[in-house]
Amino acid sequence: MISKSKIKLFNSLKLRKYRKKHAFFIAEGQKIISDLIETGIKTNCIITCNENFEKKTSINSELIYATQSEIKKITNLKTPVDTVAIFEIPNYTINFKDIENELVIFCDNIQNPGNFGTIIRTADWFGIKNIVCTEDTVDAFNPKVIQASMGAIGRVKVHYVNAENFFDKLKTKHKIYGTFLEGENIYKTELSKNGIIVIGNEGKGISDDLQKYISKKIHIPNYSSNSSKSESLNASIATAIVCAEFRRRE
Repeated sequence: MISKSKIKLFNSLKLRKYRKKHAFFIAEGQKIISDLIETGIKTNCIITCNENFEKKTSINSELIYATQSEIKKITNLKTPVDTVAIFEIPNYTINFKDIENELVIFCDNIQNPGNFGTIIRTADWFGIKNIVCTEDTVDAFNPKVIQASMGAIGRVKVHYVNAENFFDKLKTKHKIYGTFLEGENIYKTELSKNGIIVIGNEGKGISDDLQKYISKKIHIPNYSSNSSKSESLNASIATAIVCAEFRRRE
């Protein structure tokens, strides 16, 4: 049986303050957990009702076998899973020399966990190693972000910063791109191999405080002939399109 203390710990990690207190996060589902283990993120505890889990995965942590009904007491998902786990939250520091030679995503107050998890997964797909975020962006280790990232959180470093301090430390020659409705057509404008791509809040876009740092405004054109066309793209979809266009130019 799962101990009451373990159930309490798992359930507490659904809240940011306890994730911060313990420096742990939870992941659910065998595929995501196996992927996270492969990235090298340290596991603290794995609970599973799959008797073959240990044979399929190389682990070095506490492994508890439980029933499906016991796992339901700690899962955050409506659809039952067979495995849940606690991982240690990695501690990263920003290497500005690396960032100046890479393509980097900067998230300005992204609030939807599903959007943010998808952005992390998109960054991983396009070989982007660092995502920098404003302090009010949703927690990267929120369970919903973890699910949407599908293990990519173990391969992409997510940093939370004071935006002004971050941009002030960058070299002035560093290209900073921002997505705007009134920006240049991304398919017709010149793009550099390296730079910062700023993605704004789902409803408000890029904040006024950050707009002064943008060196080039870019825009994904709308090709709809409908008079009642959508006003904007979903933040994670826009990120994928922008990243694809940057990589296509290499």
